[in-house]
Amino acid sequence: MKKITYLVALTLFLSSCDWFNTKPEIASVLENHFDNSLYNKFDTTAYHLVFSEKLDQLGKGFNNSGLIKNFYEEQNFSPVLVTRFFVDGSLDSLSSYLKRSKNEGFNPDVFDQKEISRLINTLNANNFKSIEEVYPVIADLELRSANSFLKYCNFMKYGAVNPRKVFNRYYIGVKRPDTASMRSVLNSTDMLMVLKEVQPQSKKYVDLKQALAFYRDSLKTENHPLITKIKLNLERFRWQMPIESKNVVEVNIPDFSLTWFNSVDTLVNMKVCVGAKREPTYADKMKVFLKSGKLDDKPINHETPQLISVFNSIQVNPIWNIPVSIAQSEIYFQAIKDPFYLSNNNIKVYYKDKEIKDPDTIQWNRYSREKLPFKFKQGSGEGNALGKFKFIFENGSSIYLHDTNNKFGFKLSNRAISHGCVRIENPLKFAELLLKDQNQFDKLRMDVDLPPLDTTKMHNFAKILAKKTDTANIYKLKPTWFATKKDIVVLITYYTAWVQNNKVQFRPDVYAYDELLLVEMKKNM
Repeated sequence: MKKITYLVALTLFLSSCDWFNTKPEIASVLENHFDNSLYNKFDTTAYHLVFSEKLDQLGKGFNNSGLIKNFYEEQNFSPVLVTRFFVDGSLDSLSSYLKRSKNEGFNPDVFDQKEISRLINTLNANNFKSIEEVYPVIADLELRSANSFLKYCNFMKYGAVNPRKVFNRYYIGVKRPDTASMRSVLNSTDMLMVLKEVQPQSKKYVDLKQALAFYRDSLKTENHPLITKIKLNLERFRWQMPIESKNVVEVNIPDFSLTWFNSVDTLVNMKVCVGAKREPTYADKMKVFLKSGKLDDKPINHETPQLISVFNSIQVNPIWNIPVSIAQSEIYFQAIKDPFYLSNNNIKVYYKDKEIKDPDTIQWNRYSREKLPFKFKQGSGEGNALGKFKFIFENGSSIYLHDTNNKFGFKLSNRAISHGCVRIENPLKFAELLLKDQNQFDKLRMDVDLPPLDTTKMHNFAKILAKKTDTANIYKLKPTWFATKKDIVVLITYYTAWVQNNKVQFRPDVYAYDELLLVEMKKNM
């Protein structure tokens, strides 16, 4: 009863609108196109009742039902897409794009492609015996087209999944469709142009899309792990980065590699070590820890986060500010086991920001590691865990790229071994590329006891070495800072399939992120 009362009241209200005072445009469009006077009988009041029922019926399954409903309220519930795009063939083009979405790794059924095609054919057949038979076809086609047009454009331009809702350590503010962008799609007067504009154009995406077609033809099946992996990475390549630059230093976690892309060229490629995978029972242990609050119950998770930022400086001979988590889980136990561990490893201890001069005398058993009142810093030098170089960029996770005093890790095939930061294989070469000029690079080289490339500076280099070996004046190594070139983007990301030199590269799902993404993507694949 309430629904009938609402429809009657709404119909009476809408009957006062201009759309009802003149012949609706849809009637003229279809009458002229089919040369059929039947459409001249189009009754907007009767159509609206049918449209409202269809909106209630179909809207529950729409991704953006509220936005679509508001759009049609502003349009006085007229079938704007059918009016604009049926006769000129744009709706046929939409149907074709939806059908070809299989090439992008999607299931066309997600976009109602078959039903839209059927409705277009029904309207094209022009076999209606009464105008009342026309209303449900137009209403159905209008609403399904609006939803699928919007959904397809969003998926192609921004990706079907928001990664920030899937991954705990995803700190990239990828661009997502907003109300303004979606309304502009529905208000478009050129549907074909919009469909073309939302197609991903990057070479990485296009190459991987071609690889999907090749593997389908070769394997003769859709249900193969490699095809699934390609589809998942096509989705990753659809995510729009919030920062654009011609210079991007990309760290790919599953590949354990760093690659510097300058436009279409590759400036450097080197091995990296990334954070270790979380414990297999991480989720269960975290539930226990949240209840107990005991560090013994806290699960280990050193996974390197996905993030994007811009380099701002290089710290040479860095000091390592040891994170609380490492102090509690490692330093505390090492100090108990070996009273001289701290001094032997050049680790200074601070209490209330004041250095404790003789940390080897601290009675560690008196302190609970859950409430350690100390801060720990490892001084510059050969034994420093960060090596000789630290490459800094702003982020909320205290992550950076750095050298290491343990080079053995680069010989491993699985290099997910760090506490979260990224160790790079050739930091000196990377520093040279990051610095503004050769003069700065020579200063950096001399700070780490390497001769300058400019031989005219050898006299200065000799003075530096002499100062360090002067036992009368004990030389204390301190960090030095160098500014980097501007607008060098660092992107730490996660790709398990891509095309390189015309060959698809597959990598193990080291953090099991493919599994998480597949759960979200299954309904679209």
